[in-house]
Amino acid sequence: MTRLLHLDASPRPGRAGSHDHGSHTRRLTHHFVSRWRTLEPDVEIIYRDIGLSSPQLTSVEWIEAAFTPIEQQTEPMRELLTESDALVDEVERADILVLGVPMYNFGPPAVFKAWIDNIIRINRTVDFDPQYGAHPHLPLEGYVPLLADRSRHAVLLSSRGGFDFDPGRPLAALNHLEPSVRTALQFIGIGGFHDIAIEHQEEGGDVLAASTESALARIDRLVERLHSEMAVPRLSQPA
Repeated sequence: MTRLLHLDASPRPGRAGSHDHGSHTRRLTHHFVSRWRTLEPDVEIIYRDIGLSSPQLTSVEWIEAAFTPIEQQTEPMRELLTESDALVDEVERADILVLGVPMYNFGPPAVFKAWIDNIIRINRTVDFDPQYGAHPHLPLEGYVPLLADRSRHAVLLSSRGGFDFDPGRPLAALNHLEPSVRTALQFIGIGGFHDIAIEHQEEGGDVLAASTESALARIDRLVERLHSEMAVPRLSQPA
């Protein structure tokens, strides 16, 4: 059985296409999860809505608690890390992270950055060992990705007010969303990364509709491909 972590970071509560002023990214994540359910009805869905309930921001007290060895943590430290521990547990359990993240001012919204800061945890999702060689995905020496124990995928589903932010396009250098998320997740060992975005949100009209339909079709193809790829290891396991 596949486990999906379905995360929405948009402050808009509804879905575009179904609700007035609804979120395009919520529409994309809902579409991905719904399509996966048609192929695997018993899929386990872990849902987290950080758009409506933001994770805590890092503080001096949080940093002190996170960098204190578990056996030395005080009860207030453990309480302070409760939410972060829950967020890390959700990522650890998931086979695929389905992340709905709009582009705000060329990068992710603050709530998503808070989520990233909560799940990149020393001794939980990453470690440091001077004897460790190069990171498998990044040119970093000594950093050990603790979530590289098995194959995991991240699917970043985004929306942009403008257009031409994809690699090779005129505004690619201004896109600080997909590259930063890819780096952060690969740093902790999530090697599979896929991104699909809706563009032309500010312009609207036919160009937005065409971009939306293209994104939905690409999601359909990605779901079929990932489901097929992940079914192979399941079928090859001994009875």
